[in-house]
Amino acid sequence: MGSTRHDLRAGGTRSVTANGITLCCAAYGDPADPPLLMIMGMGTQLNGWDMGFCDQLVDSGFYVIRFDNRDVGLSERIEGAPDLAAIRRGDLSTLPYTLKDMAADSVGLLDALGIERAHILGASMGGMIAQLVAIHWSERVRSLSLIMSSTGDPAVGRADPATLELMRRPAPATREEAVEAAVERSRVLAGSGFPFDEDAARTRAAAAYDRAHDPAGRLRQQAAAIASTDLTPELRDLRVPTVALHGTDDRLVGISGGQAIADAVPGARLEAVDGMGHGIVPEAWPQIIAAICRNAARPTASPGDAR
Repeated sequence: MGSTRHDLRAGGTRSVTANGITLCCAAYGDPADPPLLMIMGMGTQLNGWDMGFCDQLVDSGFYVIRFDNRDVGLSERIEGAPDLAAIRRGDLSTLPYTLKDMAADSVGLLDALGIERAHILGASMGGMIAQLVAIHWSERVRSLSLIMSSTGDPAVGRADPATLELMRRPAPATREEAVEAAVERSRVLAGSGFPFDEDAARTRAAAAYDRAHDPAGRLRQQAAAIASTDLTPELRDLRVPTVALHGTDDRLVGISGGQAIADAVPGARLEAVDGMGHGIVPEAWPQIIAAICRNAARPTASPGDAR
């Protein structure tokens, strides 16, 4: 990998046209290094990827790209008011877009940045988007690292009912209420193996609210996730180096979701992070980054690879 390191924060964010819409993105490190495209989960902006985590990935030799998915942050908003109850029943008439459309956004971003192939890192719903990138545009994917994600099979990765109910609460009306609600979610989602940093959670929540607060966009992303299907049959045909990283105390997407990915993709493996919940805590960064690097170094994935 390249030896020249660029100033991580010199470029800031910029907007590009990708898949016919405007996406906000930021890149860090040496463009000569292998690119790592990071796809975040539902309702979470690019700053959901902690800058310290990005710094360490750059130090590991990647050219790191993070971006706002459509309908969050500073990326383009999409019209539509989905009926989530109807979508759960299979009526997709109010569905504004699909996760495959969001996968096409990711590929369009690579096009806009002049990147032919990239390592892909996806978190939660971003992991499902990353899987769709690998399924439909496998020639663009060097490796696939999926954190706290699942296959879309409703029998795996099931949420704790109380946690799911918390995530479905209506959006708060004020900034103060929104920040406190985000802190409560972070506390519930935090795993038992690491201390919960309430001050850091409040700082992150306030920064996210002040950068771009749009509950309607999150609902449209949620609709896309609800309408998604089980990817297991397509995953069995993948020949992309894949690792599923999952906390053992994830109450939103159970670790069986990560295991199902590892079972479906030939040559894939599950990397369990003891005590981690639904979040990427600093204490787990060394294990997570080491697993991403090992996976990125694999030349191929084949049915004969050890799991």
